[in-house]
Amino acid sequence: MIEKALTGNKQYWLWISLLLAFIGTGAAMYLRQLIDGLGVTGMSREVSWGLYIGQFTFFVGVAASAVMVVIPYYLHDTKQFAKVALLGELLAVASIAMCMLFIMVDLGQPQRVLNVLLYPAPHSVMFWDMVSLSGYLLLNAIVAYNTLSAEQRGLPAPHWLKPVIYLSIPWAVSIHTVTAFLYSGLAARPLWLSAVMAPRFLASAFAAGPALLILLIVVLQKTTGYDPGEAAVSKLATIVTYAASISTFLVLVEIFTGVYSGLPHDRETLAYQYSTLHGLWGMTAWMWISSLLMIGALTVFYVPRLRKCRVALLAACVAVFASLWMEKGLALIVGGFEPSPMGTLTAYRPTCTEWAIAAGIWAIGALMLTVFYKITVGIRSAAQ
Repeated sequence: MIEKALTGNKQYWLWISLLLAFIGTGAAMYLRQLIDGLGVTGMSREVSWGLYIGQFTFFVGVAASAVMVVIPYYLHDTKQFAKVALLGELLAVASIAMCMLFIMVDLGQPQRVLNVLLYPAPHSVMFWDMVSLSGYLLLNAIVAYNTLSAEQRGLPAPHWLKPVIYLSIPWAVSIHTVTAFLYSGLAARPLWLSAVMAPRFLASAFAAGPALLILLIVVLQKTTGYDPGEAAVSKLATIVTYAASISTFLVLVEIFTGVYSGLPHDRETLAYQYSTLHGLWGMTAWMWISSLLMIGALTVFYVPRLRKCRVALLAACVAVFASLWMEKGLALIVGGFEPSPMGTLTAYRPTCTEWAIAAGIWAIGALMLTVFYKITVGIRSAAQ
């Protein structure tokens, strides 16, 4: 099966080489961080979670979003997703692998992750986060591998795979719900102390994931000729429209609650995100760019004529993905620390080392996805 990923044209190998270059650079920067410690990052005692945990949070959502193609196809027999469901499951596998890598690089000493296994603590949300992520990775890997193996032999997927697929549906919801509980259970962080944090995470995930899947489908169409069909893209666009609308509504609800309540800690946290707080701009640029991108994207999705235009649709998908990446992949995490429970403000800016390591992990995810999709397209093209 893997041999299908070892053949390709010049552009394919140039792409692989570029990814390997990013991975190599990220590995070199991580070695420096491993030797010198987390002092080479922009994090501190006050802001102990930054770019790494932000990326972890964001990609947990991308992984969970696979359920938005699994449910219609396997539960409702939506034929339009016949060629998309497996792509979503493979995207989930690559995303979970990236999540685990971001956790590893965030630890000062990566061997400390073994403490979760050697000294399990069921009362800890982090323990259940590890269980949910590992289980979801295993479930999607089993489904994807056995589905591809059956297609390679020209056989239908084994019957025993159906219960595994059905189990993966609530598991997908659980991984992002548990991640949201990591934040919403911290009483000293007003930005995170919200009952709608889990729904907000799920809504943003169900927008960002399908938006990325649309972009990946277009890339496959252009580079390999593999076409899941316009109906699949149209339905994914509908999912993005509803999910992005709900996500935006939940953000506005949070803003209203924080401002109208008049509670100082809530208002200060929102000021750090959208305005200035004691002369510190904080996450202002990130949040306003994110907001403008989402407004532009929703405009395209709400107007049928624009949504049917391929260029406009792709631009809107990029805008949704970028908007939610800015909001959830950095601003939400860093904003939760400002101001601290003691009222102090500590500016956080990711260093070049952090950006390089993050880019390396992104490249690992892209490499995994490239190999997965190359194998999938190769098997399905041979079966035709």
